[in-house]
Amino acid sequence: MGLQSRGAFSISIRPVIGEYSIMNVFARWGFDVWTMDHGNYGKSGRTSGNSDIASGAQDLKTAMEVVERETGRQKAHFMGESSGALRAGLFATLEPERVDRLVLAAFTYKGTESPTLKKRAEQVEHFRTHNMRKRDRAMIESIFTRDKAGTTNPAVGKILADVELQFGDQAPTGTYLDMTANLPVVDPGKVQAPVLLVRGEYDGIATVEDLFDFYRQLPHGDKQLVILPNKATFSGDRYQPPPVWHTVRSFLDMPAPAAI
Repeated sequence: MGLQSRGAFSISIRPVIGEYSIMNVFARWGFDVWTMDHGNYGKSGRTSGNSDIASGAQDLKTAMEVVERETGRQKAHFMGESSGALRAGLFATLEPERVDRLVLAAFTYKGTESPTLKKRAEQVEHFRTHNMRKRDRAMIESIFTRDKAGTTNPAVGKILADVELQFGDQAPTGTYLDMTANLPVVDPGKVQAPVLLVRGEYDGIATVEDLFDFYRQLPHGDKQLVILPNKATFSGDRYQPPPVWHTVRSFLDMPAPAAI
């Protein structure tokens, strides 16, 4: 998560580490950027839970208490990617007064016709009966090749795997269970903040139709749906073209509509 003079900029999943990670880019632009590990991920504590979307939204509530205590800010920009987008979106419906602007990358609404979720649903019974799943090097690297080869530099997956595997080769099943059996988990009609939906052209996690269904139900006009050409899985790392960063920045820097 993080903030600037106009609010906070939040990333609710673990980012790629590096000089050109989206966190470092936005920090150089003057944003005070904050991030966190959700329960049972990374450096966070381990419990018997499966770290589902609902618990992730509660994690964000706790995180915002820390941000407010340390900065005095009661409102922040939030950005989440994939399951992080679901967490951030749900948080925005539960604590609307805390969210300034909301960026949802690689988001899925109902999962309609999603090839990635269809494949993932083959293991839904495992997700129902186990709180952890295998997340080895091959799985992590496949994130960047599963939709369309050549849309992301393969070095990104290797770097991410190096970072993630320091914390073990298991990950909670909660988000996978939610995405294969419990969608939708975010009600667009309850999202009061301005919203930017960002999708790679070839991203298999959600179809354009699925995202537009969410987009058209947002109860306000301050919303954007951006499709990144020649990209699959969204990742705000050094191998994404600068327009990705500027798309997000221009949305966060957007002045409030003038009263008429």
